[in-house]
Amino acid sequence: MKNNTFKLILIAVVALVSVWSIWPTYRDYALTKKLNSFDSRADSLKFALDHRQEIEQAHDKSLKLGLDLKGGMHLVMEVDILDLIEQKAWNKDDKFNRIMDNVRRQAGESNDNVVNILAAEFRKENIKLSRYFYDLRDSDQEVISKLNAEAQDALIRAKEIIRNRIDQYGVAEPVIQTQGSRRLIIELSGVTDEARVRRLLMGTAKLEFKLVKEPQQLLRAVERAGTVSLQAPSRPVQADSAQVSAGGVVAKKLSEVIGVMPNGQVFTPAYAHDLVAAALKRDDVNALLPQDTQLLLSAKPEQTAKGEKYYLLYLVQKTPELTGGVITEAKATFSSQDSQPEVLMSMNDEGTSKWARITGANIGKQIAIVLDGSVYSAPVVQSRIPSGNSVINGIGSLDEAKDLEIILKAGSLPAPVRILEERTVGPSLGSDYIRDGLLSVTWGFTAVALFMIFYYHKAGIAADLALVLNILIVISVLAGFSAALTLPGIAGIVLTMGMAVDANVLIYERIREELADGKSLRMAIDTGYNKAFSSILDSHVTTLAAAFLLYVYGVGPVQGFAVTLMIGTAASLFTAIVVTKVLFDLFFESKLMNEKSFG
Repeated sequence: MKNNTFKLILIAVVALVSVWSIWPTYRDYALTKKLNSFDSRADSLKFALDHRQEIEQAHDKSLKLGLDLKGGMHLVMEVDILDLIEQKAWNKDDKFNRIMDNVRRQAGESNDNVVNILAAEFRKENIKLSRYFYDLRDSDQEVISKLNAEAQDALIRAKEIIRNRIDQYGVAEPVIQTQGSRRLIIELSGVTDEARVRRLLMGTAKLEFKLVKEPQQLLRAVERAGTVSLQAPSRPVQADSAQVSAGGVVAKKLSEVIGVMPNGQVFTPAYAHDLVAAALKRDDVNALLPQDTQLLLSAKPEQTAKGEKYYLLYLVQKTPELTGGVITEAKATFSSQDSQPEVLMSMNDEGTSKWARITGANIGKQIAIVLDGSVYSAPVVQSRIPSGNSVINGIGSLDEAKDLEIILKAGSLPAPVRILEERTVGPSLGSDYIRDGLLSVTWGFTAVALFMIFYYHKAGIAADLALVLNILIVISVLAGFSAALTLPGIAGIVLTMGMAVDANVLIYERIREELADGKSLRMAIDTGYNKAFSSILDSHVTTLAAAFLLYVYGVGPVQGFAVTLMIGTAASLFTAIVVTKVLFDLFFESKLMNEKSFG
């Protein structure tokens, strides 16, 4: 007994930790069942409010169900590698822009590597890539190698940043995989607010602080830019693309959907927002603006007394005074003045120093806070700000503020991303089928347990107790690490049950052989465990190796199966070698076991 003290303590700790880890899952199930049991909505709501904290904590820490069991979102997203390549280029001219237009058209029609498409276009024009990229002395192959490295890094960074955003959003066990050289496959289980997730994933989080030009400069810039057509010269004009609501007149010039308020503010009606936003990105429009300036729209619409929505236009300096790379902390909250949602930001030492200098040099002027090309706010600098703190306001809701906080904390994407495919996925199996499946697993476990007792008598009881602990450990580890249980995961648990029993069968048959040779029960048990150990260890190690390779090289459901199998295999080795041996020792010392205990 003295030799088993440590093992008993270890088993007790493992069992208690397992129960503690699974307890929130049970509480979540019990509380949900209680909520659904009320006849009236008022009683259900009162119970939810009274137990809100307990319900939220239990749900957050409970074992989650995967996409195949619970449903959710499936998305195919593409990282705009071409945008990244354009950012790396220098000395751009009309020929470069023409080549890039051809590359963008070809990239949109195929899944080929963008860098290879770019290199082929440059070869057609007989132009060296180094004319626009990196060092003039670089060969085409060197430039291609560098651009491919940049593209690969951008895809990996985009994957990690999106994962960070999803983790902070609270989705359990998201599946994020790369496909080819520029696509990401994303599966999110249990998601209900698709629009919010879409905004969270697509925002590049490119935060910039830009000086706002004087109102007179804005009016002159709008007057010059307003003369251009609403459609790019290379695109056909669609008569229904820019209809003015008053009278159904078709607007053909930018000036026809831009107005000036008595206070000098420039605006565009909400119905023309998309058209104006597209026009402001065009080269022919930007060529009419003062050097190093650009026109930007506000992120959120304002509203007139009559309920008509409009967006403000700002003329800002194109080169930012400061970027979001200096942000160290972001927090969603409400403003103290009007209780509107806002995001407080803190900067690092470098940002604090620059922010103090920028605000000190521009007292009385507006500084626009621009996120992903839209102006969230443009406050007037009242005094020098030495603390490195700033605020983003003009936010519609607290959820939006929280999403903005997540995006800023997770970091900015290296290039824009767009959704190529999106679908809401329902559970592969209905709740009745899931319940029937779990019931069949229960019956299977019962059949195995009864067989072990029938065939090995008291020794079978020890194997069954070890098997219960085995399953408990697997589920507790999944719950403890906020993993999601999937159909392949359930298959892994079932396979684990078979492996655990198989290990016990090996040991028991060895013990039977030793008893048949005339050895005492004590010696037969010790010898049986010693001789069976190498076989059990070999089989478990090879299974662990196979499961590890499945996890490394597998995708989606295969990885879920591999994770469960690895946990179950490790637990099986522990329960077969340690737990049953301790139980045998306890049974032997208490005279509950004899030679007939093995059948």
